[in-house]
Amino acid sequence: MDLAKGVNFPLLCKIKYCLYSISHPTLKIMFIIFILFFLNVFQNCESTYQPAEPERKDQHVILLHGLARTNHSMKKIENSLLKQGYGVINVDYPSTKYPIEILSDKMLNDVIEKHFKTSSSKIHFVSHSLGGIVIRYYLKHHELSNLGRIVMISPPNQGSELVDYFKDTFLFKMFVGPGALQLGTENSGLLLNLGPVDFELGVIAGSKSISPLYSMMLPGPDDGVISVERTKVAGMTDFLVLPYSHPFIVKSDEVIEQVIYFLEHGRFEHKSSDKGKTDLK
Repeated sequence: MDLAKGVNFPLLCKIKYCLYSISHPTLKIMFIIFILFFLNVFQNCESTYQPAEPERKDQHVILLHGLARTNHSMKKIENSLLKQGYGVINVDYPSTKYPIEILSDKMLNDVIEKHFKTSSSKIHFVSHSLGGIVIRYYLKHHELSNLGRIVMISPPNQGSELVDYFKDTFLFKMFVGPGALQLGTENSGLLLNLGPVDFELGVIAGSKSISPLYSMMLPGPDDGVISVERTKVAGMTDFLVLPYSHPFIVKSDEVIEQVIYFLEHGRFEHKSSDKGKTDLK
């Protein structure tokens, strides 16, 4: 693979400038971790559509990636769903460019209008991180009569303390954009106004971190970006905690199997070791 192909060179120059301008070793380490967590500068992707197999002609899944990622990050889930016969739309959207309202009303609405305006096909959703909030905003403000089931992987349903900590910094605003600034834990704003969900929703939270520095800022078990507790939302149908970190949880075979199981059955396949990890509050 040619890593130089598709590289965002202006962005790389910004990263280089910021690294040179940070003198404190700990802050420099945190910035590097931040970049590795949130940026995927070597991928330029476009939304892809794969039709359903005949046995599932009325079943489609829309995939929404997380913050500062591309739809390439959801490719493994896409391939697994295709093997099950689902039609899949793996959406690529500019997650760092616009606030959540625009990402939902413009980007997601355009996808649904394009593919399902005159269709009775059941529409399921699978999301990672920010993608889940984009879906919640859309369903709060749009009626979708053919809505199926939804699985959110590591969604910041109650925000993240990392946003609280970094939101006023120049680096954060430069690299993650206006949508991320809406994901704080304050008792006001967009997340609070979304309210409880009223659709079939399964939430998968990660409990393994590869960033000890970030985990120190997060209460309780976390995936290095979001605490387990803050992935929950009132009204969700089922909840599952699995030992994976925020950036890599969507690559896990175990997580993907649970996604498919929920789409099929409306619940997760809980093991005995999951006891005590399924609180729906």
